[in-house]
Amino acid sequence: MTIEPHLIVTGHSPTGDATFVADGRPDPITVGALPGAEFYLMWGTADGTPTVGDNPEPVTRPYFPGVGGSRVIFLRWAPHSHEPEPERDTQQEADEVAEKLPGLLDPFDGEGSMHTTDTVDYAICLEGELVLTLDNDEEVTLRPGTMVVQNGTRHAWENRSDQPALMCYVQIGAKRV
Repeated sequence: MTIEPHLIVTGHSPTGDATFVADGRPDPITVGALPGAEFYLMWGTADGTPTVGDNPEPVTRPYFPGVGGSRVIFLRWAPHSHEPEPERDTQQEADEVAEKLPGLLDPFDGEGSMHTTDTVDYAICLEGELVLTLDNDEEVTLRPGTMVVQNGTRHAWENRSDQPALMCYVQIGAKRV
């Protein structure tokens, strides 16, 4: 059974009572740079200290939050995402990513899929298998129910299996020391 991301948000009525302010399924965002991947930008908070008691709009841009901000993203990784793709127009793909997922490519250093973010990420595997590789070539395979705390280290994600992998990433913007 494939999980379909679904977002429900609570808030307050004009009289201050608890109520549901949103209930729906977000549309996936796809980009040519990651064929077959589906990004679901579920929710985010502005940088700084989050507030409660109002009915905020989600903040999903830029892709990575600044200090004190947060993002929740479901990302369905295509099978065999680690395999090389045929030659493509990388500038056109970068432009598409910048338009649809601004800031996503900023932490990449041009050496493959390794990247470093100024976030503490709670990465939870919901479906399939995904490999997390660190810059010293250590790796671990995540399976459903596995959670990784990705603590600002240089890393890469790969789906080496024949099935899609669905991850939930909760990103908290942090200050690098």
